[in-house]
Amino acid sequence: MDNRSSNTVARVAGWLVPIVCTALLLWYMFSKVDFAQMMHILRGGVDYWWILAAMGISVFSHIFRAARWRLQLRALGITAPFQALCCSIFGCYALNLVFPRLGEVWRCTYISRRQKAPFSTVLGSLVADRLSDTLTVLCLTLLTFIVAAPALTAFLTKYPVGRDLLHTLSSAWTWAAIAGGTAAVALILYLMRRSALMLKARRMLGRLWEGFAVVARMKGRGLFLLLTLCIWGCYYIQLYVAFYAFPFTRALCTPELAWGLVPCLVAFVLSSIGMAVPSNGGLGPWNVAVMFGLALYGVTDAQGSAFSILQWSGQTVMLVILGLYTMGYIALGRKTSKPCKTATES
Repeated sequence: MDNRSSNTVARVAGWLVPIVCTALLLWYMFSKVDFAQMMHILRGGVDYWWILAAMGISVFSHIFRAARWRLQLRALGITAPFQALCCSIFGCYALNLVFPRLGEVWRCTYISRRQKAPFSTVLGSLVADRLSDTLTVLCLTLLTFIVAAPALTAFLTKYPVGRDLLHTLSSAWTWAAIAGGTAAVALILYLMRRSALMLKARRMLGRLWEGFAVVARMKGRGLFLLLTLCIWGCYYIQLYVAFYAFPFTRALCTPELAWGLVPCLVAFVLSSIGMAVPSNGGLGPWNVAVMFGLALYGVTDAQGSAFSILQWSGQTVMLVILGLYTMGYIALGRKTSKPCKTATES
């Protein structure tokens, strides 16, 4: 198979896998749900003003992410207008609704071309951006294990996937396979260390590392951490606000459950982990994870699916609106284009 055929297969697979994952998880979710009951819940008893409030809060999470990315890019000598950075984030998430993970590539391409900056350097800043998110999810997961240990233990033992996960992690064969695979990869990389492909890869990794390592030495590290808290705070608050839209989730907001903060944290962490599954805008894995998290606190599958579908739909509508705004901003910018401002001119 030649390179062109391989690239075509990779592109088709990258497009099909998320669709298949989304379809399978949606089938799994609706197979457990009384669809008529779910629609009955959505037609009545929902306070949509809380859903609109959650949609508004989500916009601030994107703005905070753009502000955090601006800190990284400035440390790399790349100064882009804040509105352009905001639109790159808006467009990124809107594009991910159709082509998962392609949005990240697009926003790096857009900023690198707009500012005439090396793509690999901009991509390196994205690696740091995503690693920060991963570390945040790990910290939140640890916090959840501390404050909601009974609920998570119930999750891992109640569902077959949880029991299988515990069995897999406790198996010596699993860790032996991981160690063997790591050793094999290390040996292959060592044997190929002087090949042209490896030298090219090392140069590329060097630029990626430059974009990643800048976080450790840049000015404004404290602000970077603060903006990270703001981003994830918005994610959490928008889900918590949606709790008040439904009677059954509003009923969880009691003193015994820390006014709903703990159930929301469980659903939030599970949904954040679920977003790692390739899908179109999180549809499927996000919904199933939220449904599972709420089920631990007595919310039925029909109620949990209604909550997750409506909350996901609200966020999706907001992303579409922001995506259309981004298209208008870029189209207008092309008509009134001016020389790009670089760090040396500022």
